[in-house]
Amino acid sequence: MTLRKWFHLFWTTLLLGMIVSIGIGLILQFSDKEFSVMGLSAVGFNVVNMLLGGATISVLSQMGFFAYLIVRFIAAGIIKSKTVWDLLQLTIVIVVLIDLVYLRMTNFEGNDSVLSYFILPLIILIISLGVAYWKVKMTNRNAFIPTLFFMCAVSVLEAVPALKLDNAASSLFMLAPLLVCNAWQILILHKILDNKKS
Repeated sequence: MTLRKWFHLFWTTLLLGMIVSIGIGLILQFSDKEFSVMGLSAVGFNVVNMLLGGATISVLSQMGFFAYLIVRFIAAGIIKSKTVWDLLQLTIVIVVLIDLVYLRMTNFEGNDSVLSYFILPLIILIISLGVAYWKVKMTNRNAFIPTLFFMCAVSVLEAVPALKLDNAASSLFMLAPLLVCNAWQILILHKILDNKKS
């Protein structure tokens, strides 16, 4: 990866994060009068904060992406069998999604039904499956499990600050740009590296 390609990835991801944050933030601002970013309720102040929030979330997404690439590289050196590595990734995805349901259910006990705690993990799984399918169409079938792992496990790990709050607006404000940035990075990786195997 050249410096020019890394700059392209950095700035496009940053721009995507800011655009999605402003879009989601404004929708939340006008639909939920209680929603404000950093305690400021005026729309003008919030747009600036939404931009900054989106930029921060996109940088967090990029840090997670490069951490994932490093872990993947190290794991490929340690675990020689692709089947074992794929099974390990699938296991982690399942554990992360189950933990997301269980931990939110135990931490945010309320009058909500048990099924309501399955909505967020199900949405993340559906988006991850869609991105993984798209990645396979762009490259090859070996990209499905790594993409699913990155989109599920890494995205949930990156979104922990928002997921600790029992607030749908906060979760949506962080998860939407995060998932878009993660999807963008994983989908463009093979073009940046000029190979069909990523």
